[in-house]
Amino acid sequence: MSLVHLKNKKNGITYVYESEGYWDKEKKQTRNRRKCIGKLDPVTGKFIPSKKYTDGLKEIINQKEKKRGPVASTTYQRRFYGATYLFDAIGAKLGLTDDLSQCFPESYQQILSLAYYLVLEDRNPMSRFPRWAKTHVHPYGKNLSSQRSSELFGSITENAKHHFFLLQSKRRVREEYLAYDTTSVSSYSKVLKQVKYGKNKDHDPLPQINLALLYGETSGLPVAYRKLPGNIADVKTIRTLLADVDFLKQKKVKIVMDRGFYSEKNINAFYQDHVKFLIGVRTSLKFVRKTLDDVRQKMITRAHYDSGCNLYYESFLTDWDYSEVKKRTGEIMTDKKRLYLHLYYNDQKATDDKMTFNKLLDRLEEELQSGRRNPEHEKLYARYYEWKETPIRGISLTPKVEAIAKAEKDFGYFALISNGIKDPIEAVEIYRTKDLIEKAFGNLKERLNLRRTSVSSEENLEGKLFIQFIALFYLSYIKKAMSDHQLFKKYTIQELLDELDVVEQYWQPGGHKHIGELTKKQMDLYQFLGVDPPALV
Repeated sequence: MSLVHLKNKKNGITYVYESEGYWDKEKKQTRNRRKCIGKLDPVTGKFIPSKKYTDGLKEIINQKEKKRGPVASTTYQRRFYGATYLFDAIGAKLGLTDDLSQCFPESYQQILSLAYYLVLEDRNPMSRFPRWAKTHVHPYGKNLSSQRSSELFGSITENAKHHFFLLQSKRRVREEYLAYDTTSVSSYSKVLKQVKYGKNKDHDPLPQINLALLYGETSGLPVAYRKLPGNIADVKTIRTLLADVDFLKQKKVKIVMDRGFYSEKNINAFYQDHVKFLIGVRTSLKFVRKTLDDVRQKMITRAHYDSGCNLYYESFLTDWDYSEVKKRTGEIMTDKKRLYLHLYYNDQKATDDKMTFNKLLDRLEEELQSGRRNPEHEKLYARYYEWKETPIRGISLTPKVEAIAKAEKDFGYFALISNGIKDPIEAVEIYRTKDLIEKAFGNLKERLNLRRTSVSSEENLEGKLFIQFIALFYLSYIKKAMSDHQLFKKYTIQELLDELDVVEQYWQPGGHKHIGELTKKQMDLYQFLGVDPPALV
């Protein structure tokens, strides 16, 4: 094929022809076929293609592009960006992104994208992720089908997960107490090994697993978690906790937990492992009762009142009767260990305790009189009531005045013990931060769709729990920042995220990106959350 230039004698314009040889069967010789494809500009001499020739070229290009696959977009695109930008900044600030990329180099972007989705899409199942991914900028940048999500869950190994816990603990744990608590997670699964019937904290009549969580009381951030069999009581988890804390390789461990974990065996274990602890205890314990009876009236005076905590308080340095069984010999070693006992009284708690107690008595009386007795309440019936039954009058109840008065005597009082905190106000302030962990469990169950497990294999359950744990970092960070700046007076977490989520990122042909305009309200929210607003260009 060659080009031929021929000048028209009439108008002086030079036309360009495409000349192609072909075999003429009739004359049995090679001949040339010419087709006009344009002309030369008479001034510049540049080639000007004809419309027919141009259309033909476009068709050829289109056919080639179809064979080659999709091409870069030549149109504008826009996606929601403001909230995921916030998560990117939080991940960088907390070292989450770096630690995940180190532990999960092949899949950390997918883990982050699923965690972002769980935080932004309140209580929505994973199956909705593809729809969300189409409208949002996120680390992975692509869709994850349900099958691919399941494969991702199964790929999260125990070693990689624990390596992540270790990296994160090195960033913060050294300077703070760790709050520890457990919660029950109901499950429909019949194949998960750790799903057992136990004491369900949500009163859900299903078998369950227990989830134990460590939380930083200063940072307000999660540290590590462990899945436990559903029939393990709180008081029996301490040795597992100490093994986990030992794994974190912290020289000075400090633990805060509620009174459900108290036992003499557990306190001895803390002393044996040189762990600093702060734990709630029942006022009915002998050593607590003896001290409380001595100071019950004395401590409710102005000299023992703290207006910041709205509490009356008294504190004592006492001895703990420590015992340890030597593993090799079975010999029992005893000693005296230093222990701080902190006692508190709160008027509002006294009122709340009395209301709760009276509701309990109302329920007990109704059960006895109706004949619908609860087997779990038999001891309470006997403790607080005497009754007799006659054919005419039915059941006649007589409250045990002394037993009821004995119970009411402790309303409003509570106690903490510690081997490291001697200031009672410091102790109660640290103990109150334990509420963070209860709120964290609420976030896991409600907002992050963990009320009931919906996976059918151990591997997938472990993977899904880990991604929900990652999502908890972002929720916890945002919640603490909102509390610190009193933003809950104006927003819920969802309302704040919705306010930022509407910020869009625009993609122009050629890959250039820019951000939509930010309102002053949005810029202020980024600042309150400790993040610089996104650059507009």
